[in-house]
Order: sequence, then C-alpha cells, then structure tokens
Amino acid sequence: MQLYSLLEQSITQTHLHTLRQIEEMGRIKFLGDVKIRPALIQLLNLGMIISSALMIWKGLMCITGCESPVVVVLTGSMEPGFKRGDILFLHMNKEPIRAGEIVVYNVDGRDIPIVHRVIKAHERRDTGEIDILTKGDNNPVDDISLYSGGQLWLNRHHIVGRAKGYLPYVGYLTIIMTEMPMVKYALIGALGLLAVTSKE
Repeated sequence: MQLYSLLEQSITQTHLHTLRQIEEMGRIKFLGDVKIRPALIQLLNLGMIISSALMIWKGLMCITGCESPVVVVLTGSMEPGFKRGDILFLHMNKEPIRAGEIVVYNVDGRDIPIVHRVIKAHERRDTGEIDILTKGDNNPVDDISLYSGGQLWLNRHHIVGRAKGYLPYVGYLTIIMTEMPMVKYALIGALGLLAVTSKE
C-alpha cells in the first residue's frame, strides 16, 4: 500500500512538473508573440505609408496627364521667375504648346528633365506636328546645344508637362540629397528607424 501511495505521489509530482513546463513554454511563447506583434504592426504601418505614397503619385499622374507631375528646379537658368530649389507642378493636355509657356522636357540620352520657356513654336503643314524651341530665361542663348546631336527642335513627345504652379525653395532638400548622397542615406535610415521604433 505504501508503495502504491509513493508511486501515485511520484506520478502526481511528475505530472505537475510536466504541466508547469508546458505552462512555462506557453508563457515564453506568449511573451515572444507580445514582442514580435508591435514590430509586425510597425512594419505593416511602414508598408501602408509607402503604398499610400505610391498610390497618391499614380493618382497625380492620372489627373495631370504627366509621367512626372512634380519636378524640382535644379539650376538657376530660369531666374528670376523660378529659382533653384523651387518645386513646379505640371499638367499636360492636348492643347497646342505656344511660345511663352514654361515646359519641362526630356532630351534623348539625358536622365534629368529640363525646365525652360518656349520661345518659338510652329506647326508643320505636312504632318501637323509642332516644332518647339526653348531657352532658359537666364541663359544668353537657346537650347539647341542641349538637344540631342543634330536636333534643332523639340517635338511634343519630348515635353513632360507644362508648369501650372510652384512652391518656392521647398525642393531644396532634394538638391542637397542629390549632391550629397550621405545626407540621403542618413535621412532614409533615420526615417526607417523612427517608423520601426515609434509606438502607436
């Protein structure tokens, strides 16, 4: 009888010990989940911010008809009208481009768009295509030297958009980040760290 009682006590203690171990493992798992959950929420929030920004950009592209609805003036070639660091808001429609308009254009072989004024625009009688000549307000000569080799005119497919409004100096941070890449990497790192570590 005593042996049976000792055996029962031993099984009960082993059973209790096993139950305690299972409970401890559950707590550890639960605590691990608690620590992981905020990190996952922050990561999800960061993903939502990035996807929202992309959706807004694509929406602006659809509304304005421009592949790049916002550009930064990178040089002083359009002073005094637009200064370096100004942000331009662009729009593009089917209306013919006229002399005096400020346009943003891309030249074959160059990655950076150029913001200049149209000084001449004329329509070809045979094709109906419009030839455009541009010049920076602060430049002494027209832009023929900026165009691709042998090109004397821009055509409509070169035009990214027409300037419809601007914000002065707001884009200067973009210029700083382009000229000093370490600033860009530091800013991106700081924003990423802030997004991941901030509490709700």
